[in-house]
Amino acid sequence: MHTVWVRLNAVVFFGLSALLGFSVLAAISKIGHANRHVPNVKKLQLNKLKSLKAHGGVDRALLSFDLNVDLNPAFHWNIKQLFVYVVAEYKSAKNPRNQIVLWDRIVEASDPREERVIKQDNIFVKYALVDQARDLRGEEVTLQLMWDHMPLTGTLYMGEQDKSKASKFSLPMQYR
Repeated sequence: MHTVWVRLNAVVFFGLSALLGFSVLAAISKIGHANRHVPNVKKLQLNKLKSLKAHGGVDRALLSFDLNVDLNPAFHWNIKQLFVYVVAEYKSAKNPRNQIVLWDRIVEASDPREERVIKQDNIFVKYALVDQARDLRGEEVTLQLMWDHMPLTGTLYMGEQDKSKASKFSLPMQYR
């Protein structure tokens, strides 16, 4: 009655229609995940300011911090990994908003649950707090935890620690 090509066409397009339907359901199921699936940040604060120096025409601060965060609530069926990073934010005369990544880590969904809890004291920064001018002295710096959700399917989305719970400290007026 029907040729092989007509039957093959029907099977292929039925499969594509089912795939489209499942993709739409997966996209709908992700709505609101950014608000519901948030890591539990218990502590992020400066531990010790190691140095603040003028170096090659720029100010550079080296520091360590304490971090206690449970990343398990951020994981669900569609998350492959989280890119977690600590950002230092400050204002300067040249730029009203400066953000610098001080430390980062990739946490995989395949990691054991206990490895998704970061509880470390005195973490030394991977990347120095560097200002493009000599404007770091006396500035108030805010440390904030941020993360990027990297899903198996769908779009990437970012999250951040509540700004009201972010830790703040002031840099000294003199180099050390």
